[in-house]
Amino acid sequence: MAQRDASGDWLGLRASEQPAEPLPSLDLRTDRAHPARVYDYLLGGKTNFPVDREVGDRILTEWPGSRTATRAARAVMHRMTRHLARAHGVRQFLDIGTGIPTGPNLHEVAQSVDPTSRIVYVDNDPIVLAHSRALLTSAPEGRTAYVEGDFRDPEHFLADPAVAGTLDFDRPIALMLVNLVHFLSDEAAHPPVRKLLDALPSGSFLALSAGTADTVPELVSIGSKRYSEAGIENHLRTRAGVERFFDGLELDDPGVVLINRWRPELDDEPALADHEVSAYAGVARKP
Repeated sequence: MAQRDASGDWLGLRASEQPAEPLPSLDLRTDRAHPARVYDYLLGGKTNFPVDREVGDRILTEWPGSRTATRAARAVMHRMTRHLARAHGVRQFLDIGTGIPTGPNLHEVAQSVDPTSRIVYVDNDPIVLAHSRALLTSAPEGRTAYVEGDFRDPEHFLADPAVAGTLDFDRPIALMLVNLVHFLSDEAAHPPVRKLLDALPSGSFLALSAGTADTVPELVSIGSKRYSEAGIENHLRTRAGVERFFDGLELDDPGVVLINRWRPELDDEPALADHEVSAYAGVARKP
């Protein structure tokens, strides 16, 4: 089972460390950078490898504020989850592109509002699978499940028995697409979003955030370039480009806005200026 160190960070799979329990044979592709592991490094986590830290260090050297922007991108997920649970009474969450466990995880936020909340995590990264037990520590009253699946193939993972065994598709579900679609082009990202929304009942929600260069284009473009040089596809979008994902849905206030402006009152974090963030976020209801 994944463990935490004294500071509360997740222990990672570095060469000098061994998992607490034997893991299946996994190709972690430690010779090439992975977006989830670079993201983990920028968050200050430990589940990353030298190749990931090399990319992260290059970004930090040229854009020292990137760590603040990354942490802000994580914090907006907490606020969106809290808002959905408190304001809309959502008790079911489908989180695609989960990433490496970083406390508090989505189920911890949702179940702090209502312990009966149910969450399905979906990811296709082997290292997330290796740490998936950390995502299954549900409150006794609720339930969590982890499903291995690719966002681009929603029919496959939606058919997994663990999904139907955890979520009731006759009741509203929040589809969480946080820090995911900027790794895909519009042509690759929009069809699966539509398919997922079509599978959800009326009254469900889409919570989405996506990277942008609208704030500090010269700095954010550096980060984008370093990702591309490491073989990591990425697509920064304008506000209008992010709003397209919400076509046909009923946007919650304040609409699609920079993440520092999306309901900052829902946490105790210091207020950030626009130039300190590099993503938009929005929450909308399916009619």
